[in-house]
Amino acid sequence: MNPPLLNNIFAEIPEQIPEEIFECIIKQDNLYIERIISNGHVTPPGQWYDQAGDEWVLLIQGQATLLFEKNRRLVRLSPGDYLLIPAHARHRVEWTLPDFNTIWLAVHL
Repeated sequence: MNPPLLNNIFAEIPEQIPEEIFECIIKQDNLYIERIISNGHVTPPGQWYDQAGDEWVLLIQGQATLLFEKNRRLVRLSPGDYLLIPAHARHRVEWTLPDFNTIWLAVHL
């Protein structure tokens, strides 16, 4: 058995982030955990996320606003906020804090 690998959610973040970063942390069976780093990034116009499985997100650092297509519901996230996005709940990132790294932990089920 291999010893556990230690890493840090704040490690190895590039100084310049021209595009949002999606990085796999763990993938096993029906579980996928990723670190997402935004820096003023938003979902491109007209695009919606529509995932086959549930997604649980935790905002670790920064600020963000999500828009859900159903009822045009806006959800503002601050550090420590988390929510479960049900499968096929169409949503998009409307805003992330500019000039500051917004770090998400996303758990796809």
